[in-house]
Amino acid sequence: MERSKKAICYHSTLVLISYFKKIELKKILTFSYHVFIFILLTILTQVGGLIYLLSKALNKRISWPSKLKPVISFSVLYLLATFLILPNLAPFFGRERIQQTVTIHPSSYMTVLLNRNYVRPILNKVLSRVEAHLQGSGIQINYLDANFPFIDKFPLLPHLSHNDGKKLDISLVYETKEGHISSEVKSNSGYGTFEAPKVTEHNQIRQCLELGYFQYDYPKYLRFGTKNGDLKFSEKGTKKLVETLLKENDLGQLFIEPHLKTRLGLNHSKIRFHGCRAVRHDDHIHIQVK
Repeated sequence: MERSKKAICYHSTLVLISYFKKIELKKILTFSYHVFIFILLTILTQVGGLIYLLSKALNKRISWPSKLKPVISFSVLYLLATFLILPNLAPFFGRERIQQTVTIHPSSYMTVLLNRNYVRPILNKVLSRVEAHLQGSGIQINYLDANFPFIDKFPLLPHLSHNDGKKLDISLVYETKEGHISSEVKSNSGYGTFEAPKVTEHNQIRQCLELGYFQYDYPKYLRFGTKNGDLKFSEKGTKKLVETLLKENDLGQLFIEPHLKTRLGLNHSKIRFHGCRAVRHDDHIHIQVK
């Protein structure tokens, strides 16, 4: 009988220990999940992590028994912040949204939704002047990633330098088979559809990859799907866009892949090679103001 009592006590103790271990493991996993979401949203949008924490605090005060409550509360708060609050706070940090017009617009509206469309006012002025000079050419400025709304040196991944409001990526220009300038781009993100070097052109991509810079052509994984397969690279359109940008005194540097610089006959001190530590620039143009 005594042994039976001890066995029952021992078994009960093991059950309790197992139970508490499961509770502790569940807490650890739940905490890790929330940390992961916070970090991911912060990396992608700068402010998404904070809004996620705010929405969780708000959910505790809202008595609405729905599984969709966390998603809806976060979405509402995030959209309010993105379209109403951030544009009014960013000027205190010396930045503003890129001013969209008929000919200046994002290649993908995910750029806007992820708060990657902020620049210093001088860059908006440069774009406005370039737009005026391109009037009648049919060329549109399809912009890609710019910068986050707040804080210099806050990284806008995967970019190395988009952290001070002075940088902006712009799509190459494309045309139809008949040679008409198009306003469209060739991938859903605007990145990753390359105008690769011809056999007779200098192949900087191969050179960087052979030196071990494996990330040099990784934007091919960031297309998120291709489109407008009938379009082709417009040499005349891209050259006109680059030359117009280079006329701006406030422009500091412009990056484009070396073989495109040669192919388009571009020769200007502001055109620089971005280095193998960056990524290839035969799917977009990178500009930065002084």
